Amino acid sequence: MTDHIGTAHDTDRQEPRVTTGEARDTAVQDGTATPAHERRRAQRGWYFYDWANSVFSTSVITVFLGPYLTDIAEAAAGPDGYVHPLGIPARAGAYFAYVVSASVLLSVLVMPLAGAVADRTGRKKALLGVFAYIGATATTAMFFVTGDRYLLGGGLLIVANVAFAAAMVLYNAFLPEIAAPHERDAVSSRGWAFGYAAGALMLVANLALFLGHDAVGVSKGMAVRICLAAAGLWWAAFTLVPLTRLRDTAPGGRPSADARGGSLRQGWRQLIGTVRDMRRHKLTLAFLLAYLVYNDGIQTVISQASLYGSEELELDETALIGAILLVQVLAVFGALLLGRLAARYGARRTVLGSLLAWTLTIGAGFFLPAGEPVAFFCLAAAIGMVLGGSQALSRSLFSHLIPRGKEAEYYSVYEISDRGTSWLGPLLFGLTYQLTGSYRYAIVSLVVFFVIGFVLLARVPMRRAVAAAGNPVPETI
Repeated sequence: MTDHIGTAHDTDRQEPRVTTGEARDTAVQDGTATPAHERRRAQRGWYFYDWANSVFSTSVITVFLGPYLTDIAEAAAGPDGYVHPLGIPARAGAYFAYVVSASVLLSVLVMPLAGAVADRTGRKKALLGVFAYIGATATTAMFFVTGDRYLLGGGLLIVANVAFAAAMVLYNAFLPEIAAPHERDAVSSRGWAFGYAAGALMLVANLALFLGHDAVGVSKGMAVRICLAAAGLWWAAFTLVPLTRLRDTAPGGRPSADARGGSLRQGWRQLIGTVRDMRRHKLTLAFLLAYLVYNDGIQTVISQASLYGSEELELDETALIGAILLVQVLAVFGALLLGRLAARYGARRTVLGSLLAWTLTIGAGFFLPAGEPVAFFCLAAAIGMVLGGSQALSRSLFSHLIPRGKEAEYYSVYEISDRGTSWLGPLLFGLTYQLTGSYRYAIVSLVVFFVIGFVLLARVPMRRAVAAAGNPVPETI
């Protein structure tokens, strides 16, 4: 592997540069981009799927479901504080983390198949709609998780998270089709900004309902259930926008009836072929490994932050929602800011800088005093400034490393550690808590993901990786 990766500084200087104009012309000529006015229309529609589904990762995964499902599990637990899903003993406080991990393990089987079928049939938009509405329905059904129904809550979370992940594979796969190489950092960053803006808007409404639940005559638990269901309805409603704006552009033309009819069988065959093909693109795999490591840490912080705040720092729901709202607002500006930095210094350097910031921020989180919301707000502000940008730029970087015609399949592997779909981080978080009984040790254990991810990403020569994938090399990357 050393022969192929080496050090980034030496190999990057040896790569031929492609000017912005050349990248634009090549993109138009080889079919990876459509005329400008059509691209803009498709991009605006594409942004709205981030607007639609981000309320799931924000309101459901990040804010409400973790503490709420933990309370449900604790209500069902025995005197020893354990529940026994499928006969497996688990601390009630670790149940949510374990369910998230289980959902991602199932996603590992579903996402590559969805990507293979999409690339085989060229019907990404239809599949996007199917998975989006499965996830939205399961999320809306969380309204019925009450009392000690922790198994129902866990089952709905698994269905929703698997569908969320599969839909994101298809959504991400549109990026190389709707944006020329020189546009992708900006387009990806705007998509994330749209998502965080939607998350902030929904959290404002959630906070109003949660704080005023007595005034409208509902209990605190009912208010949480309404917020969960509202996220599902929001997801379903705004998914209509990308479904009307995006269009399928299968590289090989319209698939035949035989290909469509045997798409599942052929999908498995193509998936096996893709796994073999990825072994030939060692630099793409090197980037993917780095991403899967550091983004697993990012996603675990997102999904477990409210649990850490409520259980370890003893903060009430109002403080938690306020802190997450602050993250959402600052993430909008952070995504756009890091996008501008990437245009000047390169996306990889910008992501490396964000990983340093993540390491320092999570390390500081270990020392936060209990019962002090101001300190938690400071932590939230630091997270918000690097959250959206590090993810958006990673997505656009990866788009340059995918061989043409294999976007959905490659993004299915990428999505293993995208929003809400990490598994190793929640597993480590849950095991650390189970062994130590402390959420402080659980949260600081996540630093290892950012350190290892930084080292792995620093070793990837991006210019040589882009060229090896057969794509034009942007002037700045």
